[in-house]
Amino acid sequence: MVNGAALSALPSAGNALFHTACLLSAPSPAGLSRGHGAGLGAAMWDIPWALPLALPGCDSGFGQATARHLDSLGFRVFASVLDPRGPGAQELQRSCSARLTLLRMDLTKPEDIQSVLHSSPTGLWGLVNNAGFNDIIADAELSPLGNFRTCMEVNFFGSLELTKGLLPLLRSAGGRIVTVSSDLPFPCLAAYGASKAALSLLMDTFRSELQPWGVKVSLILPGYFKTGERGSPNHCPGTTAGIIKEQLVARLPRELLQAYGEDYVEEINRQFIQFMKVAVEDLSAVVNSITDGLLAANPAVRYYPGQGLGLMYFIHRYLPYFPLGSAVSFGAVLPWTEAFQGIEAAPGQQAVR
Repeated sequence: MVNGAALSALPSAGNALFHTACLLSAPSPAGLSRGHGAGLGAAMWDIPWALPLALPGCDSGFGQATARHLDSLGFRVFASVLDPRGPGAQELQRSCSARLTLLRMDLTKPEDIQSVLHSSPTGLWGLVNNAGFNDIIADAELSPLGNFRTCMEVNFFGSLELTKGLLPLLRSAGGRIVTVSSDLPFPCLAAYGASKAALSLLMDTFRSELQPWGVKVSLILPGYFKTGERGSPNHCPGTTAGIIKEQLVARLPRELLQAYGEDYVEEINRQFIQFMKVAVEDLSAVVNSITDGLLAANPAVRYYPGQGLGLMYFIHRYLPYFPLGSAVSFGAVLPWTEAFQGIEAAPGQQAVR
């Protein structure tokens, strides 16, 4: 039996989100641009070219694009991937110089993290916590507890262990920590959002604690980009979405399936596939933000690369208990984003310093 109450919420938590996706895909106002070009920041200073940079999650998406960009600038890059023989690793080997070193790392495996920790004994300038995981799109009540645990293991604990392990090198260099994260609540992404929000708070804490050491910590909170990252909230091809939906329905207790209805789960997956069609394919705004966080003399505390983020920032900051469904109806939020808020902007990016 399908409960109509669940489906009745979809106009505000569903169709309106499609209009948000269109908003996020629209160009930024010209007045919000400032020229960062290669993302090296406005201030010129003595950039530590000799020290390497560590980037986990380089199989595809933001990590791969950033690794290629930093390699093109002349940096030594330690790029970790899940599969050293996969297409992402092969693309990096094909397109990058010999300065780039590929490392295998699964953030859920401590032995992989330890291997990466011993790969740069001579020093390290920057760490980019880019890896992210999510394998379900559903209400929190419908999401298995295992999904919450896996998201925390990869998105929070894995990044925490890697960061802590590299801190001696980063402290010695007075280097940088840049983390791709999220800090806003979105329907149907509770497990992913909670793990990323915990990561954001952790990085804010590191920022205060590491200030005496000269280590600068920045958060990258992107809009909706088509990253193609397996397990990311932005990557779920139609066939995969269908499989995930079928698995979710099969595992749901009978009472929950009756309360929500299979039609509701089907509609959530259908809308997610629609959102994918309007995701931004050009990742340069995020790459430039990450690069700025690593190399600018005075990097921003938070970067908000993406389009149409201002209204959501205003709602979250000044109306924190405003019903999210109402915010969605304004076309101001897309639930499958990393996060979006903004005050100042570079080309395709917004930043708070």
